[in-house]
Amino acid sequence: MKKIVLLATVVIGSVAVSFTVFSEQQVKPWPVPEASKKLKSTVASDPATLAEAKTLWNTHCKSCHGGKGLGDGSKAAQLKTEPGDFSTADFQSQTDGSLFYKLSEGREDMPSFKKKLPDVDERWVLINFMRTLKK
Repeated sequence: MKKIVLLATVVIGSVAVSFTVFSEQQVKPWPVPEASKKLKSTVASDPATLAEAKTLWNTHCKSCHGGKGLGDGSKAAQLKTEPGDFSTADFQSQTDGSLFYKLSEGREDMPSFKKKLPDVDERWVLINFMRTLKK
């Protein structure tokens, strides 16, 4: 009986430690320089630019972030970090400049889009598209 209790305690402890480590990886802060937070889009959000953005999204973002930005793309399960849910209030409360910085710079599983999309306006239209992914 003592062996079963000891084994159960070890298993539960291991699961708790694993969950804590996993959770910490998921909510890792992503600091953005103050100057970047203040950046404003150079592209208007209109039907034409949103159509362009949807094409870019489907090509570059959908596989990880999903069609609706819920973090449920076909590659999401293979990532070390959670791609996030862009429809949440927390995500949507970020400044355009913060989103632009993160898209441009990338980190860990998220690639830098400065080289993938060197046209700054293309990155801004993606930010405009991300704004349409609200709940």
